[in-house]
Amino acid sequence: MPTLGSLGLAAAVALPWLVNGYVIALAATALVMAVLAMSAQLLVGWAGLSPLGQAAYLLVGAYTAASVATVTSLGPVQLLAATAAGAIAAVLTGWLAVRARGITFLMVTFGLGELVHAAANQWAPGGSEGIHIAPVVALPGLPAMVRPGWVYLYVLACTLVVGAAVAVLVRTRFALLLRGIAAHEPRVQAAGHHTGRLLLAAYTIAGGIAGASGALVIAVTRYVSPADAAMGVSALALAAALIGSGSMTGACAGAFLLVAARDWASGLLGGHGPTLLGLCFLLLAYLPRRRLAGLTLRLSGRRT
Repeated sequence: MPTLGSLGLAAAVALPWLVNGYVIALAATALVMAVLAMSAQLLVGWAGLSPLGQAAYLLVGAYTAASVATVTSLGPVQLLAATAAGAIAAVLTGWLAVRARGITFLMVTFGLGELVHAAANQWAPGGSEGIHIAPVVALPGLPAMVRPGWVYLYVLACTLVVGAAVAVLVRTRFALLLRGIAAHEPRVQAAGHHTGRLLLAAYTIAGGIAGASGALVIAVTRYVSPADAAMGVSALALAAALIGSGSMTGACAGAFLLVAARDWASGLLGGHGPTLLGLCFLLLAYLPRRRLAGLTLRLSGRRT
């Protein structure tokens, strides 16, 4: 008997042949946000830290991929470069962020995100207008991907690769130590572990995942601008992680839900999609986390 996951994967692969170009583009955007939500979830669900600046590392990854695109259009090369750049940016800024906890951590990451946004406006190529990038090539010898269906399938494949890597990561002893820090940091310190280094490692990995989402952004839009690091993007990733309630699958589902509320519902409601998104945030703020966790587990089938 096919599992729910295999049926979902089959439906995801078949999507370009089932829907129109707009829905395909929307699904590709949702996949990008799902990768960014996994980045936030590693900090929220495992380390107990709520970041509000993950879009900054998405932007670093996007501009890095755009720079690499001037040399090669190979998507996997751009993806690796963006991942490395996001991780480097995170390790350089994370030493400050991981010293804080709770609301202070939230505000520090918000501040870092705004600094990156302002710096991109001033010094990034194209300034606030952004830059356009040539279509991505999935593999050597293949033509550039210009049709939405092929771009979507490429982004889906990259998302599955990132998701598989994250699934392995969250089953390691490192992830268990992060959960221990979230539950009772002094006890982990008493066991002889340097919690600051563990949190910095988690922050760096999360930055790398966010950087990967930046490479996927330019694959989908063929464009990058400082607006990609807007606070609303980070807030959406954080909200998706909170909806996930400690589940990577739930965080991805939350990203799809929020992107649909922001973009797809906007057309149905006469441009009031942002209003619906705001209502989602309010519901998230007042819905008990225990109920959220139960809903997520029912939707995902298991905790991963």
